[in-house]
Amino acid sequence: MFRLATMLYALIATTLAGSLVIAALSAGYDTLIPIVVAGGIGAVVAVPVSYYVARAILSGIR
Repeated sequence: MFRLATMLYALIATTLAGSLVIAALSAGYDTLIPIVVAGGIGAVVAVPVSYYVARAILSGIR
């Protein structure tokens, strides 16, 4: 399951980080710190999300 979760992390982290960066830019935060913080939050939140998605995929298979 760890291998699947790490593969999913590559996709989920970029999606979440990109979405949060776009949300920060849309809200008017256009300096370096808010953009980096939004990307970092997306990368951190993607860890449990990728674990739960991998678990859901594997539970459907077995």
